[in-house]
Amino acid sequence: MLGYRVPAPDEAMLISGGRYGLKEAPFRVVTGHGAFVTPMFRKVRYLTLSMQEAEVAETCVTKQGISLNVRAVIAFKVGNNEEAIVNAGQRFLSDQDQMSVLTGRIFAGHLRSIIGSMTVEEIVTERQKLAGEVLDGSKTEMATIGLTVDSLQIQSIDDMGAGYIAAMAAPNNAAIQRQAKIAQAQADQAAAEAVQASARKQAEFARQTSVVQAQYKAEIDKAQAEAAQAGPLAQAEAQRAVITAQAELAQHQAELRQQQLVSEVIRPAEAEAEKVKILAIADAERTRIAAEAAASNNRVALDQLLIAQLPQIVKEAAGGLAGANVSILNGADGLGEIAAGLVSQGLTILENVRRGVNAAPANDENGTPQKGNGQLPA
Repeated sequence: MLGYRVPAPDEAMLISGGRYGLKEAPFRVVTGHGAFVTPMFRKVRYLTLSMQEAEVAETCVTKQGISLNVRAVIAFKVGNNEEAIVNAGQRFLSDQDQMSVLTGRIFAGHLRSIIGSMTVEEIVTERQKLAGEVLDGSKTEMATIGLTVDSLQIQSIDDMGAGYIAAMAAPNNAAIQRQAKIAQAQADQAAAEAVQASARKQAEFARQTSVVQAQYKAEIDKAQAEAAQAGPLAQAEAQRAVITAQAELAQHQAELRQQQLVSEVIRPAEAEAEKVKILAIADAERTRIAAEAAASNNRVALDQLLIAQLPQIVKEAAGGLAGANVSILNGADGLGEIAAGLVSQGLTILENVRRGVNAAPANDENGTPQKGNGQLPA
């Protein structure tokens, strides 16, 4: 927009051409926002608010009279408030590079003053103290010109070949070297011990490896020996198994042969003997039965014979009575009694004959009928 100006974030816009807030301020300060600027009646300039750097390289004399070359770096900038911007603008707006030059000169003077009140030992060993005193001494002057210091760093301190700092550092150097040598010796010892430990470990590893290899070789040899023996052992085991099987087969065949002999010879022989025995018993029983039957038949025949001869016997008895002198008193009854008596006697004779026949043995030990007193003539 025409007449509207905006400063950069690290700039302060200075507008001149009127009266402003601060007493006798020659310009208006605008930061962080824009402003209308009336053309021809107002003039705009810009002052940097960014960080600046100044270097100092100054020869200073210590409290002991020893010259030291001191190098330092100062980081500074224009202050953030309106008063600091006005002060800096009045001094450096036309030549802002002069801020670094003037700041270096201010710090060089304070540096010479502070170092002149200190010893080399204090300067070397207490650099932070030196920087702090220099900052405190320059703070008022820097505020007057509108500048603030962010930091001061002492970069180097040199005695310009006098050898004082080196001599001062010699004990420390010797101690450091001694400590370094001790540390190196300890390191060397530790390294040697590490090498020895490594060698021991390697030896142990080699020994263990040898033992393992020997054990492995022994196992391999054992396995090979067992493998080599496996063939004959397996063959012997197989032969033994074959012999055992053959023995079992022979025993089985013997059992089968025995069973076959029992089935084909003994059992038929036993059966034949049993048959003969049964036949003999049957024949003997048949003979006995035949003898008994024969004896029974003889007795029946004898009885029949006796019965058949009974009339003849009675007749003969009657004939004998006829020639005898026998008187019959009671007539027919008497005659009947005589006849009955004759028959009775005939029967008695028949019974006696039968008993005689039964008392005599009918057969011999072979079952053959015997001849003699027990048999009647045919």
